[in-house]
Amino acid sequence: MRIEEDVKLDFKDVLIRPKRSTLGSRKDVDISREFAFKWSGKSFKGVPIIAANMDGVGTMEMAKTLGKNKVGVALHKHYPLDDLLAFYKKDDTSLVWYSIGMAKDDEKKLDEFIKKNPKSIDKICLDVANGYSEHFLDFVKRTRDKLPDITIMAGNVVTGEMVEELILSGVDVVKVGIGPGSVCTTRKMTGVGYPQLSAIIECADAAHGLGGLICADGGCTSPGDVAKAFGAGSDFVMLGGMLAGHTQSEQEIIEEDGKHYLMFYGMSSDTAMNKHKGGVAEYRASEGKTVRIPYRGDVEATLQDILGGVRSTCTYVGAKKLKELSKRTSFVRVTQQLNSVFGHE
Repeated sequence: MRIEEDVKLDFKDVLIRPKRSTLGSRKDVDISREFAFKWSGKSFKGVPIIAANMDGVGTMEMAKTLGKNKVGVALHKHYPLDDLLAFYKKDDTSLVWYSIGMAKDDEKKLDEFIKKNPKSIDKICLDVANGYSEHFLDFVKRTRDKLPDITIMAGNVVTGEMVEELILSGVDVVKVGIGPGSVCTTRKMTGVGYPQLSAIIECADAAHGLGGLICADGGCTSPGDVAKAFGAGSDFVMLGGMLAGHTQSEQEIIEEDGKHYLMFYGMSSDTAMNKHKGGVAEYRASEGKTVRIPYRGDVEATLQDILGGVRSTCTYVGAKKLKELSKRTSFVRVTQQLNSVFGHE
C-alpha cells in the first residue's frame, strides 16, 4: 500500500483566470478543431464534442440533430444490425462513432456490418468500464490489426501510463474518466477513480507526447466544465447527462401531475443490464444509478448554450480558436465557485 500525497483536482476545484483579449465578440471565436489521427491516417474537422454512447443520449436522432452543428455522437451499443445498416446507408454519418464492447455479440455484429457495408464505418469506439485489463489491450490490438484504416477511440482509463499503452497498441483517441459521470456509481461501489481535471491534464500530456489524442468522458455539469476540460488539454469532450432528457432521446416521455419526464441511467446500472442483458450477472454489482429528469425539449437549445459558453470562455482568455484555449488557460484553485443564495441554477 502507498499514498500519493500531491493534490488531484476536479472541475469544481478551479476557475479559469481571465486575461487581456483583443476579441470583440463571441462570434469571432472558431470552436472547431482539425485533427489527423495517428493510426488510421484519417482526419477530423468539426466541433470536438461527442454525445456519449448511452441510452437516451447516443441515439440516431441525436446524431441527425448534432451533426447539423458539426458535433459528433457515439451511438449506444444496442441498436439491431438492420437499424445500423439502414442508418449508415441513408444518413450523413461523418461525425458518428460506431460503439462496441468486448462482448462476442458486439464483435460479431460489427463483423456482419462490415461484411454487408464495408466502406461506411470510419470511426469506432471500443467502450469498457475498466480499460486496465490485459484482456482489453488484446482486444484493442486485435481490432487494430483487423481494421487498420479505421479511427479507434478506446477506454476508459485515467492515468498516463495506460494512455501510452493504449496508443502504442493502436488507439487514436483514448477515452479518459473513471467514475465522474452523473449516473455512475463506480467510485461508491469500488472506491476506484481519479479526479477528472487532473486525469485530463496528466493523460493529455501522455497522449500528446506520442502523437495521440484524448477524449474527456464524464464529470461535466455545465458549459464552464466543458471549457475547463478543453483548457486542461482534452482534444474531445464526451457529454452524457448534459445532453439527456431531450426530444432526440428516442425514449418514452412520462407524464405525472402535468409535468413531463424522461429516464436517464448509467450503462452499468441494473436498469441498463435488465434491459439489454436480461438482468445483473451474479458475479457483479450495479455501478450506475437511474434518475428521472424533466423533459427538456429539443436538444438544439441546450447545444447552443454549451457552444456559446465555450465561445465566451475563449473571449475571456483571448483565444481566437479553440485550439489556443489550453495554451491560454491558467487555473486558479478555489474553495467556492458559485453564489448559491438563490439556488444552484
